[in-house]
Amino acid sequence: MTCPHEQLVTFSSARAFQIGEKIAKLSVLTLLAIGVVELIVGFWTGSLGLKADGVDSLSDSVVSLIVWVGLHYSRRRPDARFHFGYHKVESLSALVVSFAMVGVATYIMYNAYRTFLNPTAITSPTLALVTLAVCGSISAYRAFQMRTIAKKYGLLSLRTDANNSIKDATGTIVVFVSIIGSSLGVHALDAVGGMIISIYILGVAYVAIRESSLILLDACESPEMSAVLAGALKTVEGIEEVGNIRLRPSGPYLTGIISVVVDGRRTISETEQLRRKLLEVVSAIIDPVGEISIVFRPK
Repeated sequence: MTCPHEQLVTFSSARAFQIGEKIAKLSVLTLLAIGVVELIVGFWTGSLGLKADGVDSLSDSVVSLIVWVGLHYSRRRPDARFHFGYHKVESLSALVVSFAMVGVATYIMYNAYRTFLNPTAITSPTLALVTLAVCGSISAYRAFQMRTIAKKYGLLSLRTDANNSIKDATGTIVVFVSIIGSSLGVHALDAVGGMIISIYILGVAYVAIRESSLILLDACESPEMSAVLAGALKTVEGIEEVGNIRLRPSGPYLTGIISVVVDGRRTISETEQLRRKLLEVVSAIIDPVGEISIVFRPK
């Protein structure tokens, strides 16, 4: 029989990935449109900074596509092959996205350096500035909307995508300033804007690679969580001692095994009631919580 707590976890899991998948899909379409527009105007005006921002936006659309695919598969139920479900596909997609970002940053840096050595004037700087202003505003709005959803549901890949998009929006501001400088006669500033964008991308990629790698390696970076959890479980009537608490991340959730010592004379019915009480305590402390196994050891 499934307890109410387990029903709640299943529902919240599906809801979180469903919402994340929806916003990631919208992000793909938005960034694709922004990237195409920026590239067209960038080639028309000869602005490297605008072309770099366009390439960055197109790469971000691919990033969002990978995130969307990851969130889509994360919603699949456990099966005969993947007994613990597909939640870690979300973390794996964040890692893949991060390496893709490193490649894009390297490409932009290379082209920016070449242009810096041989700078050229931008034609129609006003058109380039208007394009950046409009595209940057749309990108910033979508990025902060995405980050809000990512924080609410604890979705790492979506948070990576959001941070990458916020970087894209701030990078647009940098390019905006560099184009103004270039139009005033300092043509090399256009290439400098492209270099700064590539550095932004590398910074976001580094953080995402570190976080997603730790999750895939089952690292739980909350030692205080175990201490708080042990103290709360000891207050439950019938618990003689709290043994090992082993937690690991699985997508946006913490799952694990908790060992407790109880009176060996307890009946199966009493032990089941105690298990339910312990799960209620765990769900009140860990949010969001995944599958938690309680191991009872007789005193």
